[in-house]
Amino acid sequence: MQLRQSNIGKLPGQTFDVLVIGGGINGASAAAALSGKGARVALIDRGDFAGSTSMHSSNLVWGGIKYMESGDFKLVRKLCKSRNHLIRSYPSTVQEIRFLTTINKGFRHHPLYPWAGTWLYWLMGSAFTRMPNFLRPAGIKAREPIINTRNARGGFEYSDAYLYDNDARFVFSFVRGALDFGAMAANYVESLGSRREDGLWVTRVRDRIDGRTFEIRSRVLINAAGPWVDQHNRLSGQQTDHHHVFSKGIHLIVPRLTENKRVLAFFADDGRLFFVIPMGPRTCIGTTDTRVDKPDVDVTEDDVRFVLDNINTRLELPTPLGPDDIIATRCGVRPLAVKPSGGSDRDFLNLSRKHAIDVDHENGHLSIFGGKLTDCLNVGEEVVEEVSQLGIEVPQPDFRWYGEPEASVREDFMHQARLMGLDAMTSAEAMEPLSTRLWRRYGTRALELLEDIRQDPRQAEVLIDGTEYLRGELKLTRRCEMVTRLEDFLRRRSKVSLVVSQSVLRDSPGLREACEILFGDEAEQRLAEYWAIEAGETEADSV
Repeated sequence: MQLRQSNIGKLPGQTFDVLVIGGGINGASAAAALSGKGARVALIDRGDFAGSTSMHSSNLVWGGIKYMESGDFKLVRKLCKSRNHLIRSYPSTVQEIRFLTTINKGFRHHPLYPWAGTWLYWLMGSAFTRMPNFLRPAGIKAREPIINTRNARGGFEYSDAYLYDNDARFVFSFVRGALDFGAMAANYVESLGSRREDGLWVTRVRDRIDGRTFEIRSRVLINAAGPWVDQHNRLSGQQTDHHHVFSKGIHLIVPRLTENKRVLAFFADDGRLFFVIPMGPRTCIGTTDTRVDKPDVDVTEDDVRFVLDNINTRLELPTPLGPDDIIATRCGVRPLAVKPSGGSDRDFLNLSRKHAIDVDHENGHLSIFGGKLTDCLNVGEEVVEEVSQLGIEVPQPDFRWYGEPEASVREDFMHQARLMGLDAMTSAEAMEPLSTRLWRRYGTRALELLEDIRQDPRQAEVLIDGTEYLRGELKLTRRCEMVTRLEDFLRRRSKVSLVVSQSVLRDSPGLREACEILFGDEAEQRLAEYWAIEAGETEADSV
């Protein structure tokens, strides 16, 4: 809270080059790119960072293989290059993973047809990943015994990538980067609308924690409010070429279905790709694709039934999955960028997630539509280019604002961790050394954690059973990660509430201590607030 309050105190007192509204993947990457290259940037979000679409993804970083069928090869090539760039730039976080796709009888194409498509996909991705393989049903069964192959015609393996931790954590790494580059960022600060005044944008905002209102001045305004871009443009009087239509997607988190670390892909009953995705000690299954009119969505009984019916038909499990097996759900909308003539029901399912940036050059306003995590580095660079054309000086145009620290820094951390014996603490659930996990989450700040552990070995103890989060991580989170509400930590800075059921979490003796570390004297209030939100007794904030 201290970092947030400090930043809020600085927002009204200066004129920024750029104010970014919305801290999802588009806004976070834009803020990191601009501040890293020397612009004076402010970033606000009406909820927590990555609090909407950016925390409800499949955690996949893929080149858009599904767009091969619609012939959008230019987009596929661009996304494949972006995927490769992310793998190179974030080797601890974005990692190649094999996809095993099963084609059942009655599918619209013979398995050899999409298999040939995977070869073209591999070539369009510069042969960066492992080569595809064609598989007969027996080969599928040998690789993954839980797949029901009785109705299979064949299948194939190919590679894409995924986020080892979670999407919201990855988004926050860009927010943290922007802060390190000098940006002023604050969550739970809502824009009430913006107006032009004496050549500047004046944005009236409200602190959603204490209710105070104030104004932020900037030369350029970037609307990166995700699903709410159109809504904020109406508040600010902006007319744009694009607008959003929405597709609701849900995922169910269930106990781990297979020990193999690969994505199982099928074509669901509606013809869309359907995934079984590893998530540490759990498995994530989904997704749905339902057109909706508004960005505020919930999981329905029909959604759950669709996912469970699809998974139980395609897998041979000892006991079919039922509602009681669901540990957590993810539910959000995909904001799809269309022009007024686009987005009809006929072509809705084929709409891509490509982004669009509409620019009002006269008034210095950018609106970012659509987009997906895979393309985040391109969004950052394109925003910098557009902002520089609006007259904003970018003192360090060639600065590399993204990526993990140099390998020498990583090896120094790993060496210190090994000397301290931290890797010996790794559990079977983690399936990786503790040092690797800490580096991926915190980068160079993990060195601060080592120092805390040297001074107090209790900081290396797991605080909440089943989560593998250390006591020292909570202290580091309090200092550096702007956790304002308990959900910010449990759902976004970590994935605790995705892998631990609410009943188990409620009984965890470490949860109360975690609240005390994060919130001090406000611990009881924040804990009560969290359970009230979970029970539906009060409205949760969303970005």
